[in-house]
Amino acid sequence: MSFFNTTGRAVCGLVAAAAAAFSFQAQAGGHGIDLTGKTVEWIIPFSETGGSAKWANFYAPLLSEALPGQPTVVVKFMPGAGSTKGANWFQEQAYEDGTTIFGSSGSTQFPFLLGDPRVKYNYADWNVVLASGTGGVAYLPPDMAAKMDGMDATGLQGEDFIYGNQGATRLDLVPTLAWEMLGLNVESVMGIKGRGDGRLMFERGEANIDYQTSSSYLKGVTPLVEAGTAVPMMSWGALDAGGNIVRDPTFPDMPTFKEVCEATPACETSGEKWDAWKAFFIAGFPAQKMVFLPNGASNDAIVTYTKAFEDVKARADFAEISAGRLGKYPQMTGDAAKQALQSGTEVAPSAKDFVVGWLEERYGVTLK
Repeated sequence: MSFFNTTGRAVCGLVAAAAAAFSFQAQAGGHGIDLTGKTVEWIIPFSETGGSAKWANFYAPLLSEALPGQPTVVVKFMPGAGSTKGANWFQEQAYEDGTTIFGSSGSTQFPFLLGDPRVKYNYADWNVVLASGTGGVAYLPPDMAAKMDGMDATGLQGEDFIYGNQGATRLDLVPTLAWEMLGLNVESVMGIKGRGDGRLMFERGEANIDYQTSSSYLKGVTPLVEAGTAVPMMSWGALDAGGNIVRDPTFPDMPTFKEVCEATPACETSGEKWDAWKAFFIAGFPAQKMVFLPNGASNDAIVTYTKAFEDVKARADFAEISAGRLGKYPQMTGDAAKQALQSGTEVAPSAKDFVVGWLEERYGVTLK
């Protein structure tokens, strides 16, 4: 659990805060909630070692400072069942006073998209106030990376790989499907509580292929790369305005999966498997992490949190401090966040049908 507050300021700071609160209420048409003296619990349905933890811990002190009354913001971790445990808990929470918020991830969105029977939550009941895009990077030990011929992964096809997997219906299906498309033999060790635990397996030599979302890669894997114990294989890429996969702006010197696929004869960037991979990549990464208020949240609370995140984004130092922690991705509020939520919780029926069939064939998971 992580705690953040901004107490202990001088009188001039309190005056400034009061002026900011007055300005906020004026801009919001007189609406808003006051969180003075309160504690906001930010529920993260993963362990404290992964990308969601790093994302929430980055935002928490900034959110504390931006919210009216500067409440303490506590990041509370609730891992289990690939994040469905925490999401199901949040679904049961009714709005009270704006002191409970939830951080979703692609690994929470995918079970919802696929009709996982453990899902008891519905995104339509929640109120999105922030959507954060991100990327992902796959990486290898140096001896395995040396078997690649430039971007051609053919040299890896005869190797046996072990991967720490959060669950078949989680965000991990993006890397596992990608590796299968490249012709790699990857055995998943199921049930880890977060991607940070997968990285720890890699560090201990229990896994020899891994991927992390950008925030976790920047914080946890970059030191391994600098120490020579990990080598980046590829990023998943990013989307341009036309919906095309291009290089990730955080990792512009790193090839995308599309480039590696194009360079590997066994892999194809067309057909139903590629279309399904791209659909779930889009659902899982451009709107990869989101902040919600629970069912029944008042408009005043939604306005308050939206304005707070907008103020965080408007900080003069935000671009600099966020680039090194989150990467260079859109941070969306208002209508943009709602559109991101829609793209993250909808896929074409053909893509869903393919993945449902693939999960049954590959892992024996029945979702029909």
